[in-house]
Amino acid sequence: MNLKKSFFVALTLGLILVIAWEFYWRSQGVEPNLDDNKELWAQQRAKLEKPNGDEVVFIGSSRILFDIQLDIWREQTGTEPVMLAYQGSSPLPIFKDIVENTEYRGPLIVGITPGLFFSTTFPQASPIKRAQSRLDHYYSRTYAQRINQHLSVPLQNNLAFIMATDESWDDDVDLKTLLRHIKLGERAGPREAPFNNFEKTSLDRNVEMSAKTTTDTAFANTVKKVWQSIFSRDMPPPDKNSTTEFFLKYANQYQKEGGSIILVRCPSDGFFKEMEANGLPRARFWDSLVNTSKIPGYHYDDYPQFQNLNLPEWSHLSKEDADFFTAELIKIMKEDGVLTQAKTN
Repeated sequence: MNLKKSFFVALTLGLILVIAWEFYWRSQGVEPNLDDNKELWAQQRAKLEKPNGDEVVFIGSSRILFDIQLDIWREQTGTEPVMLAYQGSSPLPIFKDIVENTEYRGPLIVGITPGLFFSTTFPQASPIKRAQSRLDHYYSRTYAQRINQHLSVPLQNNLAFIMATDESWDDDVDLKTLLRHIKLGERAGPREAPFNNFEKTSLDRNVEMSAKTTTDTAFANTVKKVWQSIFSRDMPPPDKNSTTEFFLKYANQYQKEGGSIILVRCPSDGFFKEMEANGLPRARFWDSLVNTSKIPGYHYDDYPQFQNLNLPEWSHLSKEDADFFTAELIKIMKEDGVLTQAKTN
């Protein structure tokens, strides 16, 4: 067999295997999904290098990431949202970076998830370290990494088996995850509840809850079990004083230089709502931060239209209710005159 013929045989077999592997995972219900990885975050952070005055920046953790829908924000405010919130992290390192390393002084909307915002300022603690890891990548990323991201996006959007995830979702189908699921013998012990991916991501980092999480109660319950497992363990107490002091330091500087800040407390339900009410009571944490900082604050519990929204896994809104929450929040902020850049209807 000559070299040319061997090449075409190998190419044909490779294509057949790729197609078969794709069809297999499609048959298992796996769909293509763009990963919210560090390079996608870095692309949004890069927009602040030369701000044009139309941006509104969001920082925080996963609640504001899920609950603010960027297409609705653009349509109803006429501004360009830059989403820099990141799951499981504190907004404090990113806030510090914006103040110290950018010329952006437009509206900054800070999502307050009490357990993360008030957690700590210790650099090696997970909420701080996770946020800092995104910043570190932004400042150290290579041209090869940027090119690789651009090349991978079409593949991620069209092939179910393509994974480029920074997180360890149990329903990923990359080789590393599949090998991790292999348990041999009794020594392996019982498996923990699987932590499945429940988000859909767009290129601009618009994140919405997957339809499966909203409609499949059994699937949503797998996420609930993980939350209960994580937050039922012994946790370090919140460090209200240092986190508040850190935030106020940079908030004062940001405002003195012409920037505006808005605080938003997104909804929670069930296990999370009870845990937060007991461990991080509103009066001591949220109210104290708003009163001390004199910054406009919007707490979902203050508005009747934000009661009884659908949070399938207790911590994030369904796509439908995230759309509603975004539109209503914009309306409230416009009435209060805090969105100075927003267009009027």
